[in-house]
Amino acid sequence: MKLFDVYPLNPIEIVKASGSTVWDANGDEYLDLYGGHAVISIGHTHPHYVNRLTDQLNKVAFYSNSVIISLQQELAEKLGKLSGKSDFQLFLCNSGAEANENALKLASFYNNRKKIIAFKGAFHGRTSLAVAATDNPKIIAAVNQTDNVTFLPLNDEQALEDTFKAFGNEISSVIIEGIQGVGGIREASKSFLQKIRTLCDQYNAVYIADSVQCGYGRTGNFYAHDYAGVEADIYSMAKGMGNGFPIGAIAISSKFKPWHGELGTTFGGNHLACAAALAVLEVMEKDNLMKNAQEVGGYLISELKKFEKIIEVRGRGLMIGIDLPDEYSHVKKDLLFKHRIFTGEAKPNVIRLLPALNITKAHADQFLAALSKELKDDSKNIKA
Repeated sequence: MKLFDVYPLNPIEIVKASGSTVWDANGDEYLDLYGGHAVISIGHTHPHYVNRLTDQLNKVAFYSNSVIISLQQELAEKLGKLSGKSDFQLFLCNSGAEANENALKLASFYNNRKKIIAFKGAFHGRTSLAVAATDNPKIIAAVNQTDNVTFLPLNDEQALEDTFKAFGNEISSVIIEGIQGVGGIREASKSFLQKIRTLCDQYNAVYIADSVQCGYGRTGNFYAHDYAGVEADIYSMAKGMGNGFPIGAIAISSKFKPWHGELGTTFGGNHLACAAALAVLEVMEKDNLMKNAQEVGGYLISELKKFEKIIEVRGRGLMIGIDLPDEYSHVKKDLLFKHRIFTGEAKPNVIRLLPALNITKAHADQFLAALSKELKDDSKNIKA
């Protein structure tokens, strides 16, 4: 049997990892500033994480949600404390797409409506309704197509108001990334998020904050959306939640009243997943990683803005987009193969940085020096 060939692959096999360093099968060392799509939040093979999982594996790895799993309640309490959402409820699942599916479904159960507002450049997942709310027709199969999703321009308050005036009593939910990842590190403005909150309150629609990539402390806030000073009704999360172990969740406002069978999952909230997620939160709290994300991310953004050849630097904390001119479309590839630095991208020429939240200023300087060489930018004088 062959693998189904859907991934464009770099000819690199990672066989060992520690912190923000990974090694390939040839023994070559790389700096990881992408963390496998923002998944590695506390660094590869963190000792506390490894011990937590090993200890749990030696007890019980899995049983279904038909029995009490006290780790789930422990996780809910820890997550509520660190995120500042202690009065919210937690539903555990397996991925970001599944989290968004359940968020959209729960919203529709709540107000018995169908229409969803999403935004140009959005990416919410590849499953049925999540992909229908994703702004990429190429990955939406015929069976996923629906007239229930309306795409509006990001940060266009007038378009949002007009849509609510026209269809307000039919709108079930508004789903938005605090900072678009696949869309090129484009941030929702404070006033736009506040406007979503106001209109959702006015029309009894549900505000869904997709925090799958931009959440979990990456921006310096636990949820990127909260910098606007208003709360969403549902927060979806996944990537950084398990540091590589598959887990997702939605944090749900207390105004939603659950009933048995409303949502469900086989693997969601299993013992190992909860152990992984607890390890992440414990390290985040102990090492004050949200503050580190804010400080190192702020340093990176400040230094990147000094590069004359960069069109624009976008983002917050350790979710950074570097928009390059067409003539530097090769830079991401050269960073990987010449300088051995993993980064991400968003089309056409945006380099995405989504490193572990505990990277150091030295890691930042290593990247800045390599980028300076590739851009031949004399405005930076950092030695590699």
